[in-house]
Amino acid sequence: MLKTSICDLFDIKYPIIQGGMVHVATVELVSAISNAGGLGIIGAGNAEPDWVREQIRLTRQETNKPFGVNILLMSPFAKDVIDVVLEEKVSVVTTGAGNPGVYIPQFKQAGIKVMPVVASVALAIRLERTGVDAIVAEGMESGGEVGETTTMVLVPQVVDSVRIPVVAAGGIGDGRGLAAALAFGAQGVQMGTRFVCSEECIAHAAYKEKILKARDRSTVVTGQTTGYSLRCLHNRLTRQFAEMEKAGVPKEKLDLFGRGKAYQGIIKGDIEEGSLLAGQIAGLIKEIKPVKTIIEEMVVEAKVLLAQLNNLDTEV
Repeated sequence: MLKTSICDLFDIKYPIIQGGMVHVATVELVSAISNAGGLGIIGAGNAEPDWVREQIRLTRQETNKPFGVNILLMSPFAKDVIDVVLEEKVSVVTTGAGNPGVYIPQFKQAGIKVMPVVASVALAIRLERTGVDAIVAEGMESGGEVGETTTMVLVPQVVDSVRIPVVAAGGIGDGRGLAAALAFGAQGVQMGTRFVCSEECIAHAAYKEKILKARDRSTVVTGQTTGYSLRCLHNRLTRQFAEMEKAGVPKEKLDLFGRGKAYQGIIKGDIEEGSLLAGQIAGLIKEIKPVKTIIEEMVVEAKVLLAQLNNLDTEV
């Protein structure tokens, strides 16, 4: 077994957590991950509360294992989604794009475990004081919204700064990444891009194929002048966005230009004009597999690596 404190905290078999992936973190993927021993997470994104409620209830029909909901705090529906999560008594909440501190008492009173995603040590320390149960330390290698610090640098510093369990995210897609995260002191990993290329994920086939063809430098960060930096695969859209940023186009126009582009790319399969959110790990992904296979192969590989490292001659 590969059991850590995160497994005990969330009552899961393996310390592998799914990211709150916009548009594709739906019942199909979430239930498959939870059934395979990980922790599936419904991605609320900017969805309306009724959609989130429906996804929660559909997921319960497909799995009796724990799962959670990722709440995007900058969403116009964030407060309504929080009400739904409280009413439905979801096991776990992860949060992104904001500070969930004001909502922690409500979650705790409802018996919901809370695990915010952070990109800095300072925010991790501040959120631990509010009573969160764990922290996801996400490096800039991740897909979607990114910070400024790499996973390798961020995770050990967060681990050293808090007493609660830390989950590593950003640039993780196989057993080597899981083993490395554990070596950094993390108690588990969160993945998004790797799960896009699973059989159960509803993402468009063209988007998946674009990830499979990616190389180490196939992603780019856009929106650095808007305060909302996103890592995506290179395409015509990212080039246009970069040109607009360079030309000094106002933030409001950039926001309008980018609206709806993630759905266009991820669900509709427009690989040139849509936003193809993906982490740098995309260059490592070469095959679409069932979720169960992805998780089990990852765990076996990590176990083998950890055993090999444990047998190294460490005498000076």
